[in-house]
Parts: sequence; structure tokens; C-alpha cells
Amino acid sequence: MSETNPSTMTSQEKLVIDIKAVIADAEDILKATADQTGEKIANLRVRIQDRLLGARIRLDAAEAALIDKTRAAARAADDYVHESPWQAVGIGAGVGFLLGLLLGRR
Repeated sequence: MSETNPSTMTSQEKLVIDIKAVIADAEDILKATADQTGEKIANLRVRIQDRLLGARIRLDAAEAALIDKTRAAARAADDYVHESPWQAVGIGAGVGFLLGLLLGRR
């Protein structure tokens, strides 16, 4: 995913970023405890590694789906603008006018 302004990110994008951070932290913990011995630690490390791998795979799939949906929405907006340019200009002007009114009152 590309660098995005935090104020324009969707909750799904923020969730993907947060989950990536959690996965990275868990991987760091696994690396930091690599020299620990014992059967319980070894079993726990294997379980965590398996779960992290599964989480990373699901996260990659969710991120790809989010990117696909975003591209589809952008394509639909682009198609609409090309099919109805004057309506799009009118909508844009109306939204700009309303924003100007709202911001002018502050």
C-alpha cells in the first residue's frame, strides 16, 4: 500500500496498518526469544509462527481486496465523469460551494 495521509485513510486501511505493526512486533518478540530453551517455549514459538504466517496471508488477501475495491471505485467515478462531464462539473461546483459556505462561517 502506498504512503497515505492519515486523515484520508479509511478505517480498513488503518486496520491493515495496525495489524501489520502487531505482526512485526510479534516477529520481533520471536526473534528476541530465539535463544530460550524448553519444550513449552519451543511449542509456543511454533504455534505463534504458524498463527503469524496465517495472519500475514489473510492480511495480504484483505489488503489486495481493499486495493481492488478502491481501484474499482476510482474507475467507476472516472467512467461517470467521462459519461456525464457537465453533471460532474455541477456536482463538483455544488460541493465546493457548500464547503465554502461551511468554512466561511468559522
